[in-house]
Amino acid sequence: MPITWKADLDTGINVIDQQHRQIVEFINKLEAANAVGDQRKTREIVDACVAYTLSHFAFEESLQEDAGYQYVKAHKRVHELFTRKVGEYQERIDLGEEIGVELHNMLARWLVSHIKHDDADYVAAVKTNMISLIKEKETKKETKGWFARFFK
Repeated sequence: MPITWKADLDTGINVIDQQHRQIVEFINKLEAANAVGDQRKTREIVDACVAYTLSHFAFEESLQEDAGYQYVKAHKRVHELFTRKVGEYQERIDLGEEIGVELHNMLARWLVSHIKHDDADYVAAVKTNMISLIKEKETKKETKGWFARFFK
């Protein structure tokens, strides 16, 4: 069954929510490939999903580090364990096992749970940091603009 994006999956951080939606699209494409039994397509989708998800994890972790999120190491560990598990699925695909349905079910459960629990925990810290960075940038811009008027 495809994942339908619902408001309870939104973190309130638009860039993260867009990335999560893209991962959902990969998972839904995996389900479609499974429905027609296309192993080659399954492998393509899994590889693309893994590459995109690793990029997402790095981005998410950098936001957490910048925000001083106290559980960033634990969150990274969750990402590492997930990456290892998916790597095992990739190895099984390489051995010719038809694991598409099993993998889809695991990905769908894991992603929804991860967003609702693990990701929800860092949102406040990251949002607070993002707001302060925006304010700092606006202040610098105002100062620069005000100061620059005297040197035109």
